[in-house]
Amino acid sequence: MSESAPARIDVHQHILPPHYARLLREHNLTAAGWPLPDWSAESTIAMMDQTGIATGVLSVSAPGTHFGDDAKARELSRANNDFTAEVVKDHPDRFGLFASLPLPDVDGAIAETAYAYDELHADGVVLMTNANGHYLGDPLYEPLWAELDARDAVVFLHPTALALPMLPGAPTPVVDFTFDTTRTAVDMVLAGVLNRYPRMRVILSHAGGALPYLAHRVAVTSTVLHPERTPEDILADLRRFYFDTALSASPTALPSLRAFAASGHILYGSDWPFAPQTAGEYFNHHLDTFDGWGEGELHAANRGAAEMLFPRLAR
Repeated sequence: MSESAPARIDVHQHILPPHYARLLREHNLTAAGWPLPDWSAESTIAMMDQTGIATGVLSVSAPGTHFGDDAKARELSRANNDFTAEVVKDHPDRFGLFASLPLPDVDGAIAETAYAYDELHADGVVLMTNANGHYLGDPLYEPLWAELDARDAVVFLHPTALALPMLPGAPTPVVDFTFDTTRTAVDMVLAGVLNRYPRMRVILSHAGGALPYLAHRVAVTSTVLHPERTPEDILADLRRFYFDTALSASPTALPSLRAFAASGHILYGSDWPFAPQTAGEYFNHHLDTFDGWGEGELHAANRGAAEMLFPRLAR
């Protein structure tokens, strides 16, 4: 890692609590077709030491915690959050917590938000990009957005399975994860969520999927069905999002991401352990050697922007 790339803050790092991994395996559930990796704090810290990551903010990945039963989803979210909070307590300088919420159970999600912030001192929350096909612009979620906005919450959006068949031979994470992130981001903006709740900060996984590339197309064409809006204000809303670099710091993706993202809105992500260390090292190399960074921008992507979102980690 170059001198201009200080010890990173990884906002896209996953945890598989043992009870959660066991439940998924017992029910033949995966991360939308991707095999479940093993996880331990020791192996994770070893990877972080070898790849220049100071702190990883831990989240449960797809398929999330809701499998059709609200009560069980609340119980599973609580168990995952309690387990992860203990990991953070044991290693406060190395880990943070994005708390799981049991959507589409909105009442359960609000209750778990309160518990996560008031009792566990969570750094933010993680939501899947859709819950049983309900994307995040759905009016169903308004009470949750109000709660998160009131807490100045950082909300990490992670893709999950689409309500569409997979491409044969290509599990959802290979291609379709990026499009589900794009779908939910556009849905939130066109529904006015970010306008109504400006204190909430929202991170999109994987450089926002196709959003940087498609943003101007979305802004211009959406005015046909939303004549009360202009391309400029839609673009401004789309630029409210933050974007992590997980599996996306490539020579072809970075120019589009940097051209679109607002200053200080690019954050480092590894996608460990679903992405192995070799994948992280591949994208780290391209992140650190990209010649399109302006003054201070690599530092911001690796650490500085995350310090603004998570003051605890700056200390």
